[in-house]
Amino acid sequence: MIRPTICVTLSGCSVEEMLADAARATAVGADLCEVRLDKLWVVEKKPDPVISENEGSGKRSRRPTFIPSEFLPQSFESVDLINTLSAFKGGIDLPVVMTCRPSRQGGFFPGSEEQRILVLQAAIESGVSWVDLEVDIDKKTRAGLISLTNGKTKIISSAHIDREPESANDIVQEIEDMEGSGEIIKLCYATSGRNSALKLFEAAWNLRESDINTAIMGIGSGGDWNRIHAPLLSQNLVYSTMESGSHLSSQGRINASDLLIAWDMLEYC
Repeated sequence: MIRPTICVTLSGCSVEEMLADAARATAVGADLCEVRLDKLWVVEKKPDPVISENEGSGKRSRRPTFIPSEFLPQSFESVDLINTLSAFKGGIDLPVVMTCRPSRQGGFFPGSEEQRILVLQAAIESGVSWVDLEVDIDKKTRAGLISLTNGKTKIISSAHIDREPESANDIVQEIEDMEGSGEIIKLCYATSGRNSALKLFEAAWNLRESDINTAIMGIGSGGDWNRIHAPLLSQNLVYSTMESGSHLSSQGRINASDLLIAWDMLEYC
C-alpha cells in the first residue's frame, strides 16, 4: 500500500505557537504542515480546568474534563500579514498548506470575505507550496486566485459540510462534482458515530481506484476511521495534529504519532 501524505494542522493562535508545533511535526515524520491563518485573528481563552471523579471497580479516580476554548475575534489590522507570511516561510522546514477558513466553513476568520481573499492572495504570492481554496468561493474570485498560482502553488479544493452524510453515494457525487477544482479534493462531513462514519468509509472505498486525489474525513465521533484506514482506502492526504488527549477521538481527529503507530500495527505501511 502507498503511504498517504500526512499533514499536521498546526495548533495555536500566534506565529510562535505554530512554529513550535511545526518543529514537533517535523520531528515525528509529518510530510506537510497546515497553517491556519484564520486563527491569527482570534485570541484563545482557555477555560479553568475541571476535574471529574469516576468510581469503578471499587476505586475512585480523578481526571481532567475537556472543555473547548473560547476564541475571541480581533481586528483585521491586528496582524502584520506580510511579516507573518515571511516568518512562516523562513521558520518551517516542511512544505506548507496555507488556509484561511471562513466561519461558514467552520473556521475562525472574523473579517469580511473581501479581507479573507486578500489574505489568500498574499499567501499565494508568498510562494507557499499549497493553498486551501473552498469550493464555494465566488467563481470569478476563485478563478482569479488560481491564476495567481502560475502552476507553482498547488490547490486543495475543500468543502466542510456541517451535517451528517445521507449516503455513501451522495458523498461520491459531491467528490465527483468537485473534480478538477484542485490537485486534491478535501471533503469533511459531521459525524456522530458508526452510521455516519461507515458512509464516509464506504464512499472512500468506492473511490479508491478513482483518478481523483481525495482526503475524505469526518468531524466528530467516528470521523477518525478514514484517517486510520487511509492507506487501505487509497486516500492521498490525511490530516492529523500534534495535540494529544482522549478528546481527539470524539472530534474525529488523531495525533500524528498515534496515526503512524496505527498504520504500522495494521501493517499498512
